[in-house]
Amino acid sequence: MASRDYEAAPVSDQLGLPNVIAGLIGDLDQLRAGKISVNDAVARSMLAKQIFNGVRIYLNGAKLLADNAQPTISANAEQGDPA
Repeated sequence: MASRDYEAAPVSDQLGLPNVIAGLIGDLDQLRAGKISVNDAVARSMLAKQIFNGVRIYLNGAKLLADNAQPTISANAEQGDPA
């Protein structure tokens, strides 16, 4: 598995986490302004919790796969030429 450049393309952007966080901030602002009920805010936060749980599983899986990855044999090595 190729190394990932987390500075140039963070996985948080790929998974849309900035949007989830912005949504939670908006929900808190709406709750404080009385535009949504406490039950709505709790439901939205529980949904975000499940999204973050999925992200955790994704990252753990990616780490497990990366740790267990074996180097591949290059085309030159298959032909007898050292790479």
